[in-house]
Amino acid sequence: FGAMGTFCHVIVVGPPGLLDVAQRRIEHLEQRWSRFLPDSDLSRVNAADGEPVAVSAEAFLLVSRAIEGWRLTGGLYDPTVLRAVVAAGYDRSFSDPACSVHRADEAAGAGTPAPGAGGIRLDPRLRTVQAPAGVLLDPGGIGKGLAGDVVVAELMAQGAAGACVNVGGDLRVAGRAPTEHGWVTGVEDPVHRGQVIPVRLDDEAVVTSTRLIRQWHKGGRVMHHIIDPRTGEPSTSRVHTTTVVAAQGWWGEVLAKALLVADVPAAAPLAARAGVAALVACEDVGCYELGGWADRVVEPDDYSE
Repeated sequence: FGAMGTFCHVIVVGPPGLLDVAQRRIEHLEQRWSRFLPDSDLSRVNAADGEPVAVSAEAFLLVSRAIEGWRLTGGLYDPTVLRAVVAAGYDRSFSDPACSVHRADEAAGAGTPAPGAGGIRLDPRLRTVQAPAGVLLDPGGIGKGLAGDVVVAELMAQGAAGACVNVGGDLRVAGRAPTEHGWVTGVEDPVHRGQVIPVRLDDEAVVTSTRLIRQWHKGGRVMHHIIDPRTGEPSTSRVHTTTVVAAQGWWGEVLAKALLVADVPAAAPLAARAGVAALVACEDVGCYELGGWADRVVEPDDYSE
């Protein structure tokens, strides 16, 4: 099914009715988080011009995780890049024909460094979010991964023996897999396009970030949606694709963006500090396997489709 501007795929080992529960929950999260819906909690925070806004528990969790990701990556992931994303042309849902990315004759706006998440104030007692005037939040760098975390946890709490939630390629698993081979998923090979790398997961997430798919042209420039917060412009890093295996989907998604922006050789120490396995693909030197990535790859003879 479609939600959050992408495809969603759910597997449940347990009562089949939980599939409907998962779909409704993902759609509900989209209503709370989407920057493209004017009445979502995130849109209301962005429209509040510096005033505190009471939000749902889901939106409070999203902003809390986003601030944590910003802090832990030293600002390489930044939830306050929305103005830069819009300036680059990504002003509506990518699938919307009215989105500026589809009008190549227009010039891109000038990017400015992201203000950072340090000024965002959270009040857990009142469950309010207060962003400084002019600071706009973009859930796009964390929402799909966090949705997988939330929905998988709720499916397990409601009686599933195992669950897999895939939101636009950001995948989270928990519990028992439907086959004896465990949770094995295919990750697209970033060098040999069209080929798949089988990766084993165990109560974890695998997340991919790339600037090769959502690209567009503005005023003769090739643009993409992964913004370097330090410049406010689409990243010019040599890294074009990152895949991260992490304990949580939100953390994997944050790190996938941060590793791509960090460039080589800064990606390796960042992955080491974060304690994750990652595959980092570069324009000029192929792929780097970081943090035990090779141990995650499954030989074809060791599993079946």
